[in-house]
Amino acid sequence: MKNPMNKRQNILSVLMAGWCLCWSGWAADAAERWKQRDFIITFWCPPPATDDALTAVAAEGFNLTSAPAEGLDAVARHHLRAILTSDLLDPKTLEDDAKRAKLEELIQRVKSHPALEGYHITDEPGAGAFPGLGKLVAFIRERDPAHFAYINLFPTYANEEQLGVSAESAARARVGYPQNFAGVGTSDKTVLRYREHLKKYIEIVQPDLLSYDHYHFLKKADGSPTDGQQYFLNLALIRLSALEAHKPFLNIIQANTIEKSWRLPNPNELRWLVFTTMAYGGRGISYFTYWGPKAYNGLYQDGTRTPLVSDVTVLNQEIANFGPALMKLDSVATYQTAPLPLGSESIPATSPVQILGEGEFVLGLFSASGQTNAFMIVNRSYSQNAQAVVQVSIPGRKLLELDRKTGKWSKPIKIPLNRSFNIRLAPGNGRLFSVAK
Repeated sequence: MKNPMNKRQNILSVLMAGWCLCWSGWAADAAERWKQRDFIITFWCPPPATDDALTAVAAEGFNLTSAPAEGLDAVARHHLRAILTSDLLDPKTLEDDAKRAKLEELIQRVKSHPALEGYHITDEPGAGAFPGLGKLVAFIRERDPAHFAYINLFPTYANEEQLGVSAESAARARVGYPQNFAGVGTSDKTVLRYREHLKKYIEIVQPDLLSYDHYHFLKKADGSPTDGQQYFLNLALIRLSALEAHKPFLNIIQANTIEKSWRLPNPNELRWLVFTTMAYGGRGISYFTYWGPKAYNGLYQDGTRTPLVSDVTVLNQEIANFGPALMKLDSVATYQTAPLPLGSESIPATSPVQILGEGEFVLGLFSASGQTNAFMIVNRSYSQNAQAVVQVSIPGRKLLELDRKTGKWSKPIKIPLNRSFNIRLAPGNGRLFSVAK
């Protein structure tokens, strides 16, 4: 997690990086409740809202940044959108009449600004904070329903105190999650407590978007690389809660070594994080961190760009090209091939897409207008190329692929009579297909 007890003290309590400026973009009409329009590409720890810094943000393919009210004009000049940051965006503000009035004035002042996308509230709150957050979110929504309140949640490996869930209350969450998650039984405390944490959050706070962080790439005491065990479990549980609540979700991915036990992901590992998130139906990526001191080892260190930014820029362009297609698709199911990671499900015989032969893959099924007609396959290896033998029984005779360079669907090719074909995948990479008549 993002060093939850220290991050609020050590890094800017601000977030996210810019998007296209027209009202036909993300936010709905001012009289309507916020609805996500475009795939979010952002970060934690934004740069100052200066023209020089925001020129780089836009050029690097980000589409959402954070800024105080006085920075919104600069954000707009660079065709970005912003999450507003302010000390007034705190539940305690509502307990003070003078501060409450100032918050109301702030909302009225910024809500019509073309760069505004939402309001940054807090990071990794415990369940005890939910009632106050719910009141603040309702206060903001009543005055500005067209923009969302941003709150980020703990990962699955948070402790019981952080999640604010007892073993007894967690038993309520036993119903509803798939019983065939690999390695997870019906008495699994992590699943039950996290499910209850999400359930409470959604019921009390009523968010428009779910956001969480999970940091997977670790190193042992001797410096050798190792991976966490709950990445796909966390992804699956967030996906499930998002589907149940009919909300989009965003994954904050690792791009620093702020913790001694973390290793800095390489380009293939970042790609793995992005495409597994998309295969699970995620509709936003946030990099932790973008801007900060050298000790963070983030994308920028003391204002100096690191080599990883070039790789992130290429990846962001691909995300932007996949985004419009993914925003039109609904996640139907996610499966994986053996050996199954914790929290994953094997491909059932009833799946309209089968992966045959060797290789470790993630399969995401998607629908448009209620009909399953698309799928994404991701190479679960972030170090080796792979070839998937795929068999498709989705009705239709033609196969199209989303071109990662143009964002357009390729010319359809005829599906063979045996309805099988090979898909080559670079390390950590994903490919999106649809079936047409």
